[in-house]
Amino acid sequence: MLHNRTTLRKKLHPLLWLLALSPLAGQAQDTQGYQTPPKTLADLVTAPLTPTVRMASKSDMMLILEQAAAPSIAELSQPELKLAGLRMNPANNGPSRVQYITGLKLKKLTDKDSKAITGLPASPLISFVQWSPDDSKVAFANSTDNRMDLYVADVATASAQKVGSIALNGTLGMPYRWLSDSKGLIVKAIPANRGAAPEVSRVPSGPTTQQNIGGQRGQAPTYQDLLKNPSDERQFAYYTTSQVVRLGLDGSTTPIGQPGIIISADPSPDGQYVMVETAHTPFSYLVPVYRFPLKTDVYAVTGSLVKSLNDSPLQENVSYSRDGVATGPRDFNWRADAPASVYYTVAQDNGDPKVKADIRDKVYLVDAPFTAQPKEIYASQFRFGGFDWGNESTAFASERWWQSRKTITKIVNPSNWQTSVLFDRSYEDRYSNPGQPDTKTNQYGREVLNLLPSGEIVMVNPQGSSPEGDRPFVSLLNLKTKQSKELWRSVAPYFERPIAVLDATKQVILTTRESPDESPNYYVRNLKARIAPIQATFFPHPYPNLKGIQKQQLRYKRNDGVDLTATLYLPVGYKKEQGPLPTFLWAYPAEFKSKDAAGQVSGSPYQFNRISFWGAAAFVTMGYAILDNASIPIVGEGDKEPNDTYVEQLVASAKAAIDEGVRLGVVDSSKVGVGGHSYGAFMTANLLTHSRYFKAGIARSGAYNRTLTPFGFQNEQRTYWQAPEVYSKMSPFMNADKMKTPLMLIHGEADNNTGTFPIQSERYYNALKGFGATTRLVFLPYESHHYDSKESLLHMLWEMNGWLDKYVKNPSATASTNAAGKVGGGSK
Repeated sequence: MLHNRTTLRKKLHPLLWLLALSPLAGQAQDTQGYQTPPKTLADLVTAPLTPTVRMASKSDMMLILEQAAAPSIAELSQPELKLAGLRMNPANNGPSRVQYITGLKLKKLTDKDSKAITGLPASPLISFVQWSPDDSKVAFANSTDNRMDLYVADVATASAQKVGSIALNGTLGMPYRWLSDSKGLIVKAIPANRGAAPEVSRVPSGPTTQQNIGGQRGQAPTYQDLLKNPSDERQFAYYTTSQVVRLGLDGSTTPIGQPGIIISADPSPDGQYVMVETAHTPFSYLVPVYRFPLKTDVYAVTGSLVKSLNDSPLQENVSYSRDGVATGPRDFNWRADAPASVYYTVAQDNGDPKVKADIRDKVYLVDAPFTAQPKEIYASQFRFGGFDWGNESTAFASERWWQSRKTITKIVNPSNWQTSVLFDRSYEDRYSNPGQPDTKTNQYGREVLNLLPSGEIVMVNPQGSSPEGDRPFVSLLNLKTKQSKELWRSVAPYFERPIAVLDATKQVILTTRESPDESPNYYVRNLKARIAPIQATFFPHPYPNLKGIQKQQLRYKRNDGVDLTATLYLPVGYKKEQGPLPTFLWAYPAEFKSKDAAGQVSGSPYQFNRISFWGAAAFVTMGYAILDNASIPIVGEGDKEPNDTYVEQLVASAKAAIDEGVRLGVVDSSKVGVGGHSYGAFMTANLLTHSRYFKAGIARSGAYNRTLTPFGFQNEQRTYWQAPEVYSKMSPFMNADKMKTPLMLIHGEADNNTGTFPIQSERYYNALKGFGATTRLVFLPYESHHYDSKESLLHMLWEMNGWLDKYVKNPSATASTNAAGKVGGGSK
């Protein structure tokens, strides 16, 4: 009997196997297929998407990209390979699950009307869009059923045409790069003589074996979609192998090097060389492709090898920490302000943050023709974060250390490599964030610091956190005095973000401006003239029938004094004299090392009421009060770890949000539901387990058993063996016997997120059912960590709406053992 059952399992699709043999089969099985929620919710999924915009770097031209609607489940069910941490489309050698662009338009900022680019293929599926360095052209890839082609659009004529006959290989990301003269591109092409794909072997040649000899430590996260056997290896190598080619706009080609698993092919700023990074064997069944052995070579643009810079080994033993990095040379890049100079980083602590070291990283540089000994140019106290290059006398260098939340920015003089500290701050402290420096394209078409003759630079902060809420700003930083002068800041009743500096000398910027009832549009603002901004786009309200939804930014305190915030949404026309409403709380916890940083205000009451189908805000249309993005800080100051008191801080934060809604007279404390996605789902299960404040919960794509992520999770850096009591207390699975509140579990059947394997929801459901909890498990076929298809999104809303309606809005006397009407019932 066991043999027959095993044989049946091999033949069934994984979802059908789950339906046939999991405990779900013990209940009446839902066979209704995909469902559609009430029209108000459904319209949020089917509403046309607002276009996105890409600005040219040297002109007043913008490229408007029209986005495709959510794909159908039929599209999502097309063949997909999951190999070495990648998900690829074997039919066209591109990535799978792409949000395609379906139309391109050009528009001058000073013109009201835009102009559609002609020459696009029929039914275009556009991706990988990039301006040329001189802004005269736009390149993009177009996908068909069996290939990806390169197109180039001429801006002057607003017309596009296919370039050459080669097929692009986009399995490993961006398949092309412009040369600095804008007259050609470096392309990753499918080799002309590649041949047929290797057949998937159903008969193994032997067992699959892994080993660890010599006591080496390899504390890897629980990566998804890894290689599993030699057949996978052959499939991976076949689909990721490319030939680097120099492609002229006339279609002419020059091969560069030999075919290989090309991770990247990046031309030098002067266009004379190409740096090629190639992954090679031995492959790993423990880590994804970016940890495979990696060879870094420099070729002449004519095709010949100039210099092999490095060959790094397989990286299975990188310290599993936010501050852990690979040993040996890493992160090879071109210096943006020089013709052809390569710099790279080498850890001085073996990449292990537990090793004491005064200097964590050193940076080295070697100039073309790459025959000289590399010279040390920078020593980093923390992990080196990269350079923002400027000119021969000025660059910025950044350092970062997660364990202390410290970030340092230094001014570097490339003529002698002397440094001075510009910013030394905690990156948790959002109020002190100075923003990002303005950049410009130089003669090589590379982004460099836009340094003004007076020794100043414009700084742009598109978030602008402040005690009054988010107020984006632009400032002028004097690099000699290191003092800033604020030039402009967003003011009520609008939320306005700086997008680009159009002219630093004249202080002309591009912004997006919005208000609760006005969707974001682009504006040109002259900071010197102080005149009214000029509107540049006129995108309509995506769902005008929802105008009038009320939004308020709440500020309140937790019982330990930490300041908290949430966004309150109330239905159109609602007045609190009508009485409190059933409520849906949605959140995502965050760890902090400082109570002051944890309590900083985020968000703005003046942002557009973007009622997305993805979170909780959609259910304001169903008559709920929504406590959205309720802050759930988990704080561990000094030597304390945040998660040591995770449950207590979690429950206290949720209670404070409910209490504030009750104080305002809008939240019915006897009818509160809670939900979240990913780590928010983990939060939801814990809140229902350890408190009695909620009537029901909805947990999407979460992880519930932390022993399945034993080498750390989220921002927890300790292993299970170092802190078993923390892992156990934080795992809803370990506390399934305490669950007394209805919980819906939704999970993408093909979840690719590290740690959130679908088995997490399956096993948790089994445990809850074993203790008689009210629960429902919904697996969405073909969906990943983020759900994409129209059918899945509509069904997700139908499931959520039904669950909330039954257990929160209209709870029966026996639906839950919650203490109805009571807030502050304590945690268990």
